[in-house]
Amino acid sequence: MHRFFVLSCIVLAAALSACSTTRERPDTSIKTASVIAPEGRTPSGKAANDDGTPPFAGPHHLSGRTLEVSSLADLKLNDKEVILSFDDGPIPGRTDKVLAILNQFGVKGAFMMVGEMAEMHPALARKVAMEGNAIGSHTYDHANLTSLGFDAAMDEVVKGELAVTKATGTDVSFFRFPYLAESHRLRAAIAMRGLVVMDVDIDSKDYFSATPVSVTELTMNLLHKRGRGIILMHDIHKRTVTMLPTLLSKLETEGYKVVTLKFKKPQAPSNLVASADLVMSR
Repeated sequence: MHRFFVLSCIVLAAALSACSTTRERPDTSIKTASVIAPEGRTPSGKAANDDGTPPFAGPHHLSGRTLEVSSLADLKLNDKEVILSFDDGPIPGRTDKVLAILNQFGVKGAFMMVGEMAEMHPALARKVAMEGNAIGSHTYDHANLTSLGFDAAMDEVVKGELAVTKATGTDVSFFRFPYLAESHRLRAAIAMRGLVVMDVDIDSKDYFSATPVSVTELTMNLLHKRGRGIILMHDIHKRTVTMLPTLLSKLETEGYKVVTLKFKKPQAPSNLVASADLVMSR
């Protein structure tokens, strides 16, 4: 009898142990629309797209007008208009997912590429350009230009511009200062190269170790105060890929429109054109 009781206890303990190892504790963490789900599925249980991003039902109404700019003076937004800008890429596994999300919502962004990153991933850089996004440079290796002499800083700008141009197969039209560290002299010299300097109105601070939810909340809170603006994000961070669908959904729900940037070559002054025609006729 004693042996039977001991044997029964052993069997019962083994069964309880098996149950505890096969059942997981419920996940009570906050989730966004793009949290990691079992392969091939989204958090809602729907099948994922081929690239692993959630399928967002359409049609979407987030896409706004196309704004043609030839200088910073042309970059004027109306109320409830935003520009989505992404710095520091491209990088496989992140930039391509950002592109997929933008495409699902029917909007375009402005990608400020680091020259050496574009050199390392030219196919991805070219994909960004071919899908109709605005292309800008962000120096060659993300240097703080204000810590360099003027000539060294401009060499860094030119090297980055050439690298991005070669990788994307298209002209670079925009520029953003790394760390937003600039000087009046550098800004003027970069504008003389025909580049439109991209400022920042709303800094998502997605480069900090914050949760995707907090990044989304900060961005929307800042946007509510301004009502419009250029949003700074970084396509090299996983948290940006994670928060982007939720951010775009909130923008759409609240009636914002995403503006597509297009560079327009400035026209030469009429007196210069007349002088050139006169020279050619001689």
